[in-house]
Amino acid sequence: MSSEICFVLLITFTVLLSSSSLSYGLLQPRRISHGLSESSKYLTRNELWFNQTLDHYSPRDHRKFGQRYYEYLDHLRVPDGPIFLMICGEGPCNGIPNDYISVLAKKFEAGIVSLEHRYYGKSSPFNSLATENLKYLSSKQALFDLAAFRQYYQDSLNVKFNRSGKVDNPWFFFGASYSGALSAWFRLKFPHLTCGSLASSAVVRAVYEFPEFDQQIGESAGPECKAALKETNKLLELGLKVNNKAVKALFNASELNVDADFLYLVADAEVMAFQYGNPDKLCVPLVEAKKNGGDLVEAYAKYYTEFCVGVFGLSAKTYNRNHLLDTAVTTESSDRLWWFQVCTEVAYFQVAPASDSIRSQLINTEYHLDLCKTLFGKSVYPEVDATNLYYGGDRIAATKIIFTNGSQDPWRHASKQTSSPDLPSYIITCHNCGHGSDLRGCPQSPMIIEGDSKNCSSPDAVNKVRQHIVEHIDLWLSECRGELRSSM
Repeated sequence: MSSEICFVLLITFTVLLSSSSLSYGLLQPRRISHGLSESSKYLTRNELWFNQTLDHYSPRDHRKFGQRYYEYLDHLRVPDGPIFLMICGEGPCNGIPNDYISVLAKKFEAGIVSLEHRYYGKSSPFNSLATENLKYLSSKQALFDLAAFRQYYQDSLNVKFNRSGKVDNPWFFFGASYSGALSAWFRLKFPHLTCGSLASSAVVRAVYEFPEFDQQIGESAGPECKAALKETNKLLELGLKVNNKAVKALFNASELNVDADFLYLVADAEVMAFQYGNPDKLCVPLVEAKKNGGDLVEAYAKYYTEFCVGVFGLSAKTYNRNHLLDTAVTTESSDRLWWFQVCTEVAYFQVAPASDSIRSQLINTEYHLDLCKTLFGKSVYPEVDATNLYYGGDRIAATKIIFTNGSQDPWRHASKQTSSPDLPSYIITCHNCGHGSDLRGCPQSPMIIEGDSKNCSSPDAVNKVRQHIVEHIDLWLSECRGELRSSM
């Protein structure tokens, strides 16, 4: 778009805003590239394969598919050291990241294995992702995948170490975000197969309408930044009415024909700053522009281009309905796959709060339900109540699960934030503590080697929670070893 058009458009925004009162604008946990491309950021990227059962609930269906996994045994105390299973979530699993789990593996002389989630990455059972082929994509099937893999891998270790009989290493499960929920749910459903679980930023409560998400974004932003975000979204919504194509071109999003899809992209771009520990990347230039009478739309578009696109690889394509309707299995299929899980199990519909919102009011319940029907058909609906009944939501009745959340992370409101002796829960409080701070450090993305906490605004807050994690793991592994010895 030419600079002349930009200038005219932005002048028009300012003139019309002075006499207009509009709704204002803000995520689905979409899969965004986090720059984990360098081999130095992985402990291993050597792919291994396991023949997994397609349908764990059918005794007559014997179909299998190849499921990708990784192992890293450099720190394992042979033959009886613990096995840490890092669960991969709603995206391709390209290796075992060198984050804080590597520090824990050294400390506990543990091996690490990581299993790719069914359907994602290279672990697709079908050549087409048509709705009828997605019937086996669920958290329930994924939990049985983990149980079957654990049995397979333990048996392979026994062969490798020349151990006869049924001998088990002590296992401990790890996950963050959706995979954090899987980690907690695995301990709930298969307590005999893991000594405990770390559920980092674990979204264990399915939520139909989720206005708390945006309320947390506003709180994390602070009054000045929140006001700037609200005004920016007003300008963008008005701009769509004045010159739709020009506004979308500012964000290289001309392909988004549905305005609400574009506003979802805008909302996700805001969320990324707080969710992944980079609030100043957004708030500093935006607040400065507002104070100095600068161009808020221009400041926001610059943040989007340089940070969201330049660092994270955010793309308008992720929000394009034609892309989401594509049933071909590609490296970008995760977008469609996660929407299927959202539309059938967990929802997390990030609707605009009734008042004082920084998300467009166009992003409402009807928007999400319409998108679900468009992508997967009229019969698809998120069974949120059934999901929470099955797992317990944030009242999960299990033992030996550590819950951790970052104070600035909007997803913590779908996690378990109350603590008990059997289910300790910790909030890591700092200015840039977001999604998975305990495992990833600060910022949470792009990745920090070994999850170093030195760049957190309060390293002590992160390190204190990590010490609690170490103490729980140490205790539960010790208790587990005692149980294993007594059963031999």
